[in-house]
Amino acid sequence: MNDNPGQRPQDWTRLASVTLVALIALCVLWEGWLAPLRPGGSWLILKGAPLLLAVRGVLRGRRYTSQWLSMLVLLYFAEGVMRAFDPGLIAWLARLEVVLSFILFVAVIGHARSSAPSRQRAANE
Repeated sequence: MNDNPGQRPQDWTRLASVTLVALIALCVLWEGWLAPLRPGGSWLILKGAPLLLAVRGVLRGRRYTSQWLSMLVLLYFAEGVMRAFDPGLIAWLARLEVVLSFILFVAVIGHARSSAPSRQRAANE
């Protein structure tokens, strides 16, 4: 039986849920009010929309959602790395995006691995 709490799918789901919501909030706040590409905001605020598609699946602990979200979140990581070299507040927001997207990546990979059918059978034996 698996007594390590870091290996339970529920723990990974909780971490992924919190991080996903934080990343969505960062995207909306960043492009809407904090440091928009153009004064008054821009259409780039919609960059958080693809993440909204994952909220329901992550909250319900669906393995399939964790799998495709692990690939999607790499785009946010890449954007954060590229914009981290911009001046001022944008660099700090980009660094926060890098950290959040990395944590989300680890969480969804951890959830996908710990919820694999072969691991669940082994834990029940």
